[in-house]
Amino acid sequence: MKRRTLLGGMSALSLAACTHTPPTSTQAPAAAATPRRASALAHRLARQLDRGINFGNMLDAPTEGAWGVRVEESFLDLVGQRGFTSAVRLPVRWSNRASADAAARIDPTFFRRVDHVVDSLLARGCTVLLNMHHYRQLDGDKLDPGEAAVDPAVVQPRFLAMWDQIAQRYADRGEQLIFEPYNEPHGQLEPHWNRLLSEVVARIRLSNPGRVLMVGPTMWNNALRLGALRLPDDENLIATVHHYEPFDFTHQGAEWHEPRLPLGLDCCDARQVGRIVAPLELARQWREQQGYPVVVGEFGAYGKAPAEARRRYLTAMRREMEQRQLPWMYWELAAGFGVYDRAARSFRPEVFEPLFRR
Repeated sequence: MKRRTLLGGMSALSLAACTHTPPTSTQAPAAAATPRRASALAHRLARQLDRGINFGNMLDAPTEGAWGVRVEESFLDLVGQRGFTSAVRLPVRWSNRASADAAARIDPTFFRRVDHVVDSLLARGCTVLLNMHHYRQLDGDKLDPGEAAVDPAVVQPRFLAMWDQIAQRYADRGEQLIFEPYNEPHGQLEPHWNRLLSEVVARIRLSNPGRVLMVGPTMWNNALRLGALRLPDDENLIATVHHYEPFDFTHQGAEWHEPRLPLGLDCCDARQVGRIVAPLELARQWREQQGYPVVVGEFGAYGKAPAEARRRYLTAMRREMEQRQLPWMYWELAAGFGVYDRAARSFRPEVFEPLFRR
């Protein structure tokens, strides 16, 4: 399931708007000063991420397996087979596997585990997006069970120190490995994000001067905040947005949402299609204005939605993203939103067919 402290990639502000009058403007937000246009390499790798999958709830859990799923060798073997994707986003919770001081020394055993997954995917010809996920204290969120708080004074220095280590460790990997410095900045991080983004990109560039990086706006990578995103002066960047509208459909029955959203909601009437289209149109307009590719890095519908309604939602999402030439990566492989049924060892047709069938 999509684990968040707040709701499905949306802040309280956007949730309130969603619950009552969802934001439907297709006018691109006023863009912050952006330095230059993206390189041909950034555009090419963005296209290679299209029709991708998130290996969610695995290495981003407090410990691998804590959320009911681990990175299995059989999952790695699915990639690139039978029409399935060759692009994988690998969410990783580094903060719970690093020392509590400002040096944030990452546990060597965990590093080797990530090495294995990254290198196995690269060896299969994948484009791999490696990120930092769920550093709860950075956003000011409540810690998950199994996590311990660190001194608030070292929270941001630890973020930079972890990226020093990650960047240096994978500096010799080929261009098919992309770094995403942070997933869904929100909460207390929002007023500091542009500064911290600039700092972490500069640190990564010390060891990876040409590596393509993926960066996103605040409010859980909400397209409404693209206009406030200040990109570093760097041509090897891809922007990302996350999109779970209509939220009452995509998160119906989700156990972590209070109050529980009712089951049985169908999709997709004109109002729901409008909520699907509006953020995508913002992303398209921002891309055209700024000259940087935009990837929809997360979207999906929880498995308690009616199967045929889920199929219709995914059909609509794919159609609207592809009409706007927005590469996309589905959330996620094998948990509550999953395209793959671990028990049956088969793809769920209501998810796989609308997304991955040509």
